[in-house]
Amino acid sequence: MAILLKKQIDVILADPNPLILSAMSEKFSADTRFSLVSTVANAENLIATVMRVQVHLAITSWSLPQLGAEKVIQILRDHPMAPKILVYSQNQTKDVPRRSMVAGAAGYCGKNQTVDELVDTAIAVAAGKMVFPFMDLRDLQSDPLFLLTKRERVILQSLAAGLTNKELAAEFNVSINTVKFHLSNLYEKLEIRNRSQAIAFYYSRSQEIGDRAK
Repeated sequence: MAILLKKQIDVILADPNPLILSAMSEKFSADTRFSLVSTVANAENLIATVMRVQVHLAITSWSLPQLGAEKVIQILRDHPMAPKILVYSQNQTKDVPRRSMVAGAAGYCGKNQTVDELVDTAIAVAAGKMVFPFMDLRDLQSDPLFLLTKRERVILQSLAAGLTNKELAAEFNVSINTVKFHLSNLYEKLEIRNRSQAIAFYYSRSQEIGDRAK
């Protein structure tokens, strides 16, 4: 069923490969359903553009230089001007779509799919749909990090940075008792008992998940 759009979709394209970026730019510029706002080649420029110009959709390569798409999504997802983010990747493993979803992306498209399929996915995402290949959600739900709230993820990262309970309370403008409450929930969800184990857990997962807490 065709998706009806009330207005053009403002879009940013991000890819380090100039040939791919040029081809995508040509395709989206020619499609009257889109208004191509900018093309960028790295994470820093994508973040800077989104902070400066409000757009509906950002389409980004997973392998984005400097930070990677996962980190960009984590940085942007709580920003009031954040666009919906569609990730595409040549990586065919289920891990990239999963990580994209957990980080906060709204859709995923493999680079083995056609440009027309990418456009169709972009339209669906801009219309508010979540578009991902099939994945067993039990894989997500069995991941302890998936169970944490955004606040708990930030606290976990702050613990790894060495903040004390008093510093956490000041950082989040809450009481020390509230910090202790969050820590208790965090420990229970991660099935650990103390701060040291939380820090060890964080660093044991940091390579896989980047800084998902942000």
